[in-house]
Amino acid sequence: MLELASLKEFLAEPKQIVITTHPKPDGDAMGSSLGLYNYLILNGHQVNVITPTDYPTFLQWLPGNSDVIIYTEKSEQSQQLLASADLIFCLDFNSLVRINEMGHYMRNSKAKKVLIDHHLEPEGFEDYRLWSTGACATAQLVYEFIVNVMGDRHLLNKDIASCLYTGIMTDTGSFRFRSTTSNVHRIVADLIDCGADNTLIHQLVYDDFSENRLRFLGHCLLNKLEVLNEYNSAIIVITKQELEEYKISTGDTEGIVNYALSITGIRLAILIIERQDVVKLSIRSTGDFPANEICKKYFNGGGHRNAAGGFSNEKIETVREKFDLILPEYKSQLIQ
Repeated sequence: MLELASLKEFLAEPKQIVITTHPKPDGDAMGSSLGLYNYLILNGHQVNVITPTDYPTFLQWLPGNSDVIIYTEKSEQSQQLLASADLIFCLDFNSLVRINEMGHYMRNSKAKKVLIDHHLEPEGFEDYRLWSTGACATAQLVYEFIVNVMGDRHLLNKDIASCLYTGIMTDTGSFRFRSTTSNVHRIVADLIDCGADNTLIHQLVYDDFSENRLRFLGHCLLNKLEVLNEYNSAIIVITKQELEEYKISTGDTEGIVNYALSITGIRLAILIIERQDVVKLSIRSTGDFPANEICKKYFNGGGHRNAAGGFSNEKIETVREKFDLILPEYKSQLIQ
């Protein structure tokens, strides 16, 4: 592992740089990626942001969005850029298997790799690492990279600040998660001072959904919410037929699991979604309950203690039934 100080020297001359993040990128993934993108182009680098898949429309206002390359739409161009890069920044993921087919081309690229991430147990494929599970978001680490590692606080402009604010806001649940420390508030205040319009950003991210999405949310809460009081848990199961019926697009299911967690007394909320070729899970918890342990142990995933995800290749009915066996194992922790 190389020292971060040497990365500053490496970036002293213009480089060919790729920034990438995880599939179906969320606010932190896109906010941190485009925040870093806007910073690096100010320094004269040739920069391309490549996402493994598409991402929600409510993030497509972010400065630099029009230059993003989606791998599934432009795979050959993406592969060429990865192969010719001098440096690849890997943001908000910790293992190359997380970025699907791109992982193969990333591993074979001769470019130096930089990991900036806050998830547990990084794989170790990178040459440089800025990693902390104590960070509230990868966007926080990008801020620290710009300010502390590169010494470029003076380059923080409205575009960079807006992107990083978005990443921190979304990954802290609008600053309500326990990861929102006093230092995070100081960083956010600095981003506002640099031009981030906190009111507008909140509106663009949280108050700009389609009618279909709102009706779908109502359907989920009225017809799909299963409350298991014996385990202080709640489960929502969504089939691919329902996704098609309500014309759900990327990002429309984001945040639904939090409604289940908001019920008084609920300590564990589970969202199970049947996609075309896989069943995806989002799990949220309160207190010290380890949502990430369930995802890692049973569903090929992981994440943070209170916010984790995974997937299964089993039928959706089988995945739901699996929780009838899992929840009794954790009953003492759930009802304490």
